[in-house]
Amino acid sequence: MSKPTPISGFPEWSPPQRMIEQYVLDRIRSTFELYGFAPLETRAVEPLEQLLRKGETSKEVYVIRRLQADAEGPAGDDSLGLHFDLTVPFARYVLENAGKLQFPFRRYQIQKVWRGERPQEGRYREFLQADIDIVDRDTLAPHHEAEMPLVVGDALRSLPIPPVRIQVNNRKICEGFYRGVGITDPEAALRAVDKLDKIGPAKVAELLAETAGASEAQAKAALALAEISAPDASFADAVRALGVTDPLLDEGIEELVRVVETAGEHAPGLCVADLRIARGLDYYTGTVYETQLVGYERFGSICSGGRYDNLASAGTVRFPGVGISIGVTRLLGLLFGAGALTVSRDVPTCVLVAVTSEEQRGASNRVAEALRSRGVPTEVSPSAAKFGKQIRYAERRGIPYVWFPGAEQDEVKDIRSGAQVPAEAGVWMPPEVDLKPLVG
Repeated sequence: MSKPTPISGFPEWSPPQRMIEQYVLDRIRSTFELYGFAPLETRAVEPLEQLLRKGETSKEVYVIRRLQADAEGPAGDDSLGLHFDLTVPFARYVLENAGKLQFPFRRYQIQKVWRGERPQEGRYREFLQADIDIVDRDTLAPHHEAEMPLVVGDALRSLPIPPVRIQVNNRKICEGFYRGVGITDPEAALRAVDKLDKIGPAKVAELLAETAGASEAQAKAALALAEISAPDASFADAVRALGVTDPLLDEGIEELVRVVETAGEHAPGLCVADLRIARGLDYYTGTVYETQLVGYERFGSICSGGRYDNLASAGTVRFPGVGISIGVTRLLGLLFGAGALTVSRDVPTCVLVAVTSEEQRGASNRVAEALRSRGVPTEVSPSAAKFGKQIRYAERRGIPYVWFPGAEQDEVKDIRSGAQVPAEAGVWMPPEVDLKPLVG
């Protein structure tokens, strides 16, 4: 086999990095369940017509087709694509299973997604997301929009990572404001403003004119709105000071005030109202969220989402929802690249059981079984080499303890300190700090 050519955008973490990822996922999963979200996993593919129905994602969707067409096989394989997020498949799942679900339905979903964008630091073509959503039938109480940042804030604060700042906005504020100043295509204006951090205000003003038909004065007003930011409800006064009125604008201000005040009570400093946040996908209709990792702001959001009212509907029945997604691979990729996340050893193993001779390997296996039965990660030495070589094998792998079976008394050695003591496999336990690798 010739030397493989790497494919960019499809990360393959090393075993130590994978252990860190598993630790992060366990903490996130635990927090989601503390808030009453139940696990769900959906299929990897969706019909293209569903994937392309909303937003500017057609250029990013990976299409699925068979290499050899089967004339007698099931039809429709060529119209499938890999999901680019977990919201669209979740909406489809709700529609298919509405008769079996209890509403409001709270679920979390931790899965890979695929997006054909240009790979760069923190951006991948295959990556893991951790989503939560709350969906109800016909109407969804607005207090759920205030709950989303609390859950994510708790999940991220449980990790050994830099602090996060959740930026919140409400698309009703933007749409109502644009209507109030006379912009006739609010959705196009939202997509333009969403590019503010990438292309700057001058280019956004041009884009507003080109795509939303905004005049110079209207573009100036839209940019003035986008400049408003506050860590509390004072943003509302700044919006009203711009002198624009519209019922939808008032409704959005009220909803965003509730989100900011609720977050302030739960975790002061967690949320900031930032009216430049728009989110590019068209299905968002209310509160939207983006999350900055402090010190890594230049890389953009590591967690985002929002309220959607029209993504899932069947006839006259609607299923409005609100959700937020943690870009797990994005978060980890940034921290791995900066050397900001480490693990105390490269393997889960806490104890290496030495082998005195191949004829006595059975005795070493029995020790290992006894330790494992009490939750101590244990492996048996791969060879009956001299004890010095077996100790060096443990050192290279970062295993803290070596167990020596004896004819009358076993002994265990902490190879970091050199301390060696008598021990019984049915009783001995390592200190809690050594039982599992520590992430930090």
